[in-house]
Amino acid sequence: MSPAGDPKAAPLPVFVAVDEAGAPWARAVHPLWPEATLVVPESETDEGRPAALRDALTRAGEAGRPVIGVGSLDGLVRALAPLVGTLAEPLALALAPEARQVLPVLGDGAALAAVAEALNARLSTLDQALAASAGGAGAGRLWVVGLGPGKAAWRTPEATAALARARHIIGYETYVRQAGPFREDQVLHTSDNRVELDRARHALTLAAAGETVAVVSSGDPGVFAMASAVLEALEASPDPAWHAVDLEIVPGLTAAQAAAARVGAPLGHDFCIVSLSDNLKPWEVIEARLAHAAAADFVMAFYNPISKARPWQLGRAFDVVREGRGPETVVVLGRDIGRPDERLRLTTLGEVRPEDVDMRTVVLIGSSTTRRLPRPHGPDWVYTPRWYGSAHATS
Repeated sequence: MSPAGDPKAAPLPVFVAVDEAGAPWARAVHPLWPEATLVVPESETDEGRPAALRDALTRAGEAGRPVIGVGSLDGLVRALAPLVGTLAEPLALALAPEARQVLPVLGDGAALAAVAEALNARLSTLDQALAASAGGAGAGRLWVVGLGPGKAAWRTPEATAALARARHIIGYETYVRQAGPFREDQVLHTSDNRVELDRARHALTLAAAGETVAVVSSGDPGVFAMASAVLEALEASPDPAWHAVDLEIVPGLTAAQAAAARVGAPLGHDFCIVSLSDNLKPWEVIEARLAHAAAADFVMAFYNPISKARPWQLGRAFDVVREGRGPETVVVLGRDIGRPDERLRLTTLGEVRPEDVDMRTVVLIGSSTTRRLPRPHGPDWVYTPRWYGSAHATS
């Protein structure tokens, strides 16, 4: 296999084009890879197409060439999934043409990731060449990438592909380290955690000059993170070059989802997420929202619950919620979920105290219907039923 990340050494792929139903469609040349061969298995009948596709993939695998399916992801899954385990060299990749990036779909994990990185590096080189030929105006790309809450296995293939495509990686130093490893040709721009607009402006400036840029966030970039900062900076700018940037928000798993999954399904009914940080909004607004959420019987997730600069707000938040919810209400404390020092604790609203929590903890407070269910090994399951009140469903 060619060295990962080396665009010149990346093997020429074989493209297989499919439609949404998973059937091969007409020959074409992908605009970002005109020198590569596009193979559309031809068969006179629908029944013969799966066998023709399998033969094409087998030949490509034997030749050591990665296979890229061009078309909708749904169609690619339909076309490729039945062939898993039937190929001598089951190395397959999927390309989303509108995103211009290679996403691993099928095959050996390590080998697939290495080839995807090499192919994305090649596409990044093509992006830079296109930017240079266009004079840099409006030719850059900017991804705002969610890394998920912890371990790399929770990062989406789309996020990994965007990181491989970008030449510049921008973010809070901790999150940039989490996003690695990186190639030697990639440039890292790290900064403090409280300069979100500066990072956003820097990213837009680079992308407007024709560069490929990824801004990284922990969790999901659209949940108390960098996506909003980038759009805020964009809205405030009159620069047409910034508005011409090809901008994409790449979602990620957020902390509330990760903590919820560890204990079961506490978010199984209506819920809300509230940041307890009053750096960018008055505490009075936060307190009013907590009171209304408690009265409405939402499951609640607290982000940014406590810090040295904000030592009293979490205790007050618990008191506000207690005014509308009983002391037996289930509370889940998830710290560093998905990381080596992960800690999970189940308690109640009557027992929980601010000193049980730090800035790296997500707090989940159940509704009046949230339940605990014993399990033989590990902490209790916690779930919130799908039904509410008299609408108890049986299916």
